[in-house]
Amino acid sequence: MKYALVTGGSRGIGRAVCVRLAQSGYQILVNYVRNAEEARKTLELVREAGQDGELLQFDVSDRMQTCRALEAWEKNHPDEYIEVLVNNAGIRRDNIMALMPEDDWTQVVDTTLKGFYNVTQPLLQAMMFHKFGRIVSLASVSGIKGMPGQTNYSAAKGGLIAATKALALEVARKNVTVNAVAPGFIKTDMVEGLDEAALKKTIPANRFGTPEEVAELVAFLVSPHAGYITGDVISINGGLYT
Repeated sequence: MKYALVTGGSRGIGRAVCVRLAQSGYQILVNYVRNAEEARKTLELVREAGQDGELLQFDVSDRMQTCRALEAWEKNHPDEYIEVLVNNAGIRRDNIMALMPEDDWTQVVDTTLKGFYNVTQPLLQAMMFHKFGRIVSLASVSGIKGMPGQTNYSAAKGGLIAATKALALEVARKNVTVNAVAPGFIKTDMVEGLDEAALKKTIPANRFGTPEEVAELVAFLVSPHAGYITGDVISINGGLYT
């Protein structure tokens, strides 16, 4: 059995990654916080892709919830380990900095950065012990070039990119790779409320990307073919300047 954990796996990019990794032969652990119905739909799609999986409900920003969920899984699978981790969970709370409530800053940063620590740190030792692991984190074009109205989101994703580069150096000798994927505008509920027609004019490809296109990139990065790629940030944005 090969296991992959995808945080925020109930919808959008997370769902597409779950399905694509199932097609690659992984048993999928679908993390979600509240929307159990959508998480079950993802698990159904995983099964339609020929694999099985489990639902893991926890808030990645909550250290205690995360540790309890992962410890319970490990107790039920004493001879297995999670060899692929996709840190996908993230939220947006857009506003200009001058009007941004403290809670909007904290929630966005904690979900991405505390979430990265809370989920990645407990899984690292098993990856290193088995001398194989793949960690892919979903960053953003906002974390590379910054976006007005997204100071909190840009800070969170920029920090995730820096953490990716540093961790890659720590674990490379153990055959554990750590990379980030930086999507541009992808057609998910995360871009709801944005002016798609206006934004497409700024994208050389003249369209938003699809979750499935991002999932293909993630699938490559966790595959044996990408074993010499680590500490990298790969943009997938239709040519949008970064």
